[in-house]
Amino acid sequence: MKRDAQSTQEYPGRPEGPEPPSAPSSSDPAAELKPRLWIFGYGSLVWRPGFEFTSRKVGFIRGYSRRFWQGDTFHRGSERAPGRVVTLLEDCGVSRAAGAALGAAGRCDVPGVRPPILSLQACTWGVAYEVCGEQQVAASLQYLNVREAVLGGYDTKLVSFHPQDKEAGEPIQALVYIATPQNPSYLGPASEEDIAAQIIVSRGCAGHNVEYLLRLADFMRYFCPQVEDKHLFSIEEALIALLPCLCHSEKALEEAPGVPQKAERENFLQGSSRRDETIGTA
Repeated sequence: MKRDAQSTQEYPGRPEGPEPPSAPSSSDPAAELKPRLWIFGYGSLVWRPGFEFTSRKVGFIRGYSRRFWQGDTFHRGSERAPGRVVTLLEDCGVSRAAGAALGAAGRCDVPGVRPPILSLQACTWGVAYEVCGEQQVAASLQYLNVREAVLGGYDTKLVSFHPQDKEAGEPIQALVYIATPQNPSYLGPASEEDIAAQIIVSRGCAGHNVEYLLRLADFMRYFCPQVEDKHLFSIEEALIALLPCLCHSEKALEEAPGVPQKAERENFLQGSSRRDETIGTA
């Protein structure tokens, strides 16, 4: 059983288009000469970046699949009950037979987006943030080093980001954080049912692991409605099967601990570009 996609009337603050609003950009003519960096987020960064940015775009990167294979004993879990958060699985050359098995979740030939180089290549959707100027760039990297690398076990890599807006031009080089199998918190593959069961019982400094899963599913459903993320939605479906109250009524959903509350969901991706108060948000 799936949660129904909620209408825009239930999200009065949500923009009409599928792209989250951009933060005000600088009017300084010298801005083009300042250091500039794009940072791609595919997990909690899509709704809570935690650092100041100049603009943001919804889009995707090719050659990677999003998986709940990274363990978390700080942000969304504990040493006693580790949570599960997402990392990226690199697609090292997909054959046509293997590519066909990816289904809609692994295809980049999305309606309204520029034709892909490899239509069967895996892709991951998220949000890219533009940070400009020495202060913004340095502050964002310092913050993310603690949040993603020190506390999360993630490494960095440069990827080509393709904006959802087909008029955006060429792909953008962006920095992304990826948890590899070599880090001590890596949990690896498991069935969607087992992952959901682990998520249900996990909570960390940033909140319940259920909240993390539902917010990510909400982002995909509201801002990338043409994309079917099979792995993500299968885990969401398995979780709902274990917690039927989540889909029976709005009242039950509001009472579920750690689940995004209605007021929060109405402000989904509407927050300020300024750094959040909470450090642990992965």
